[in-house]
Amino acid sequence: MTADVPAHDPALLTPAGERNLPHILRFLAPHLPAKGRLLEVATGTGGHGLALARSHPGLSVLPTDFNEDAVQALTDWRGPNGPDNFLAPVRLDAADAATWPDGTFDVVLCINMIHISPWSATVGLMTLAGQRLVRPGGLLALYGPYVEADVETAPSNLAFHESLRARDPDWGLRALEDVVSEARSSGLRLTHRAALPANNLGLLFRSV
Repeated sequence: MTADVPAHDPALLTPAGERNLPHILRFLAPHLPAKGRLLEVATGTGGHGLALARSHPGLSVLPTDFNEDAVQALTDWRGPNGPDNFLAPVRLDAADAATWPDGTFDVVLCINMIHISPWSATVGLMTLAGQRLVRPGGLLALYGPYVEADVETAPSNLAFHESLRARDPDWGLRALEDVVSEARSSGLRLTHRAALPANNLGLLFRSV
């Protein structure tokens, strides 16, 4: 990017998102195709998808979110700000196949959704990725906090889990083995795990 065109718009990121964005981009960059279609599930404010669109101009990035207000806010921002390969956002409920976009994708990206949604959304995400990713080798990329067997969970993550459960008993940090198992049932194989700030994991799955 040129000096006068930043890779992202800080207005589209929470403070935590702003801190973690460089780590997420470095994690993803070696694994993304030079060209193709990327579907972002649970884009939120849209900052991650925008950064990927600007740093990977060969990718067309389709941002989606469950929340209609988030979709409308990002639509309003995108109109005057672009870029062209950052497509118009649409509403997507991972648990409702009727809302899924048509066609196939080279990449499905989901950041910080699995722990703040019911398990049915994770099941839907894996089913969506299994059906919409190109085969073989389509990429599902996840980022967020998990509980791992034989790995001590950070106290901050335990406290976060309890706070999520207090807000909604269907939310909370998921066991990584359960997520991997659900992915496998949709024809997706875990190929890479990376520890990322702050006490989060980056996970890559490939369609087989």
